[in-house]
Amino acid sequence: MLGQLNTYLDSIVARDPAPRSRWEVLLYPGLWAVAWHRVAHWLYGARFYFLARAVNHLARFLTGNDIHPGAQIGKHLFIDHGWVVIGETAEIGDDVTIYSCVTLGGTNPTNGIGGKRHPTLSDNVIVGAGAQILGPITIGKRARVGANAVVTEDVPDGATMVGVKARSTLMPAEAWQKEFMPYGTPCSDKFDPATQKLELLQCEMDVMQKRLSQLLAERDAEAAKQSAGRKRGGGKSA
Repeated sequence: MLGQLNTYLDSIVARDPAPRSRWEVLLYPGLWAVAWHRVAHWLYGARFYFLARAVNHLARFLTGNDIHPGAQIGKHLFIDHGWVVIGETAEIGDDVTIYSCVTLGGTNPTNGIGGKRHPTLSDNVIVGAGAQILGPITIGKRARVGANAVVTEDVPDGATMVGVKARSTLMPAEAWQKEFMPYGTPCSDKFDPATQKLELLQCEMDVMQKRLSQLLAERDAEAAKQSAGRKRGGGKSA
């Protein structure tokens, strides 16, 4: 039991540069949210639905995270900060990282039957702050969901999703093979939704600077051509 706890704490320390020791991680609200959920989920499986809900509400009050007792969570889930909402039929694999203000939400089934309404996150998925993943979709292994992205369709293994509505961006092989990528998306390689407007303006400025350089080069070439023509004309007159 203690060994499993140490392994869990070490997995969080490996994904978060802030803590200086395991003791700090023990104060994380995300860790306690998962711990309370284990209790609520056991009660839910034993059909003590009211008690499961009571534990869920207590956990939400204490941690700021709302995890339905019916959600299935694998090993070493790391919820960084809080205000995460995870629905009843959500399924989360091992070593998943979820940042603040993420929703694993459901959609209204057309046939009136509850069934599977919430997403499935495979192993080693990273979900950036503010992302909304909606409906009974599957996020593939090692996929990244960028900050504030809205995902409503299945995501293949290793893909990076950004934007509203989320679109896939190419992930270099060397980045895909990394054990962990903080915050999900390398801002130097692709647009980060959190700073997208600034990056778009920077790209526009780069295009304008290149065009200006071309125009200046054309002007200088034209001026040199006219100067050479005048010199030839002056030589003939002489």
